[in-house]
Amino acid sequence: MELRQLTYFKAVAEELHFGRAAARMCIAQPALSNHVMSLERELGCPLFIRSTRRVELTRAGETFYDRCVRILSDIDLTTELTRAAGGSRIRQIRIGSIYPATMGMLPTFLAKIARKYPDVRIHIASGNTGEIIRGLETGQLNLGFIRPVENIGSLRFVSLAHERYYLAVGHANPLAARDEISIDDLRTQKIIAFNRQNLSFTERYFNEKFAEYDLTANIAFSCDDTYALVSLVSAGLGIGFAPEWTLDLPNRGFELKKVSGIDFRIGLGIAWNREDPTAGRDDIVDIARSLARRG
Repeated sequence: MELRQLTYFKAVAEELHFGRAAARMCIAQPALSNHVMSLERELGCPLFIRSTRRVELTRAGETFYDRCVRILSDIDLTTELTRAAGGSRIRQIRIGSIYPATMGMLPTFLAKIARKYPDVRIHIASGNTGEIIRGLETGQLNLGFIRPVENIGSLRFVSLAHERYYLAVGHANPLAARDEISIDDLRTQKIIAFNRQNLSFTERYFNEKFAEYDLTANIAFSCDDTYALVSLVSAGLGIGFAPEWTLDLPNRGFELKKVSGIDFRIGLGIAWNREDPTAGRDDIVDIARSLARRG
């Protein structure tokens, strides 16, 4: 089994298309197919289900893909550790970012990094906090702008800012014209709430508030991301609590209103793997810390 075979397999597994994977790896498609079939012969099982319409991973292929990601990430990490020990400069920074950071502090961070390391290549990957953490743990990402997490194992987190949640109200809703909104004003409204697979801190807070004020029965719609929530609000289907970064959305069809008795803020910060030589450089962390703001 050769290292390049793992790289080729990973490309096909991510593209689920031999032609696109071949173009991505700058190799002829027949040669790429031969490498994958050689792997399958060596492993004694098919890694892909091939048809004229689609390519899918088999269960064995999914297992092999997970291991390939870890193996290739370990090799990349070993390479970076060796270069760092030899005094080499940073060549690339891979950053994961959730949407609030992408719209907020990330541009400032990138500008500072570019001034400090003018020759460095920067790659930005969007995702949620869980996805970015997995990228940091596997070495696919060097830094991550995410929601707060605990310092567990090699994962490190520094809080940089907080933002408040407000009530999102459609323009046509009578509450949009109100300067003050109370909990009692919500009793006649249909509520849109988060219902994610993994219960978040935000979701727990609002679920407890809805239960405390006897509003659980008012929940008429649920969703698993902020975009869906504000879309439902804009369509006039109900009201829901959304973070203040949604004010920057283009062509928004809602207003954000403060509700008496609701004062919820959520943090935003930067995370990294302390074993990663790129993120572990003091100047990188210091640049991130300089973005901290009160609020």
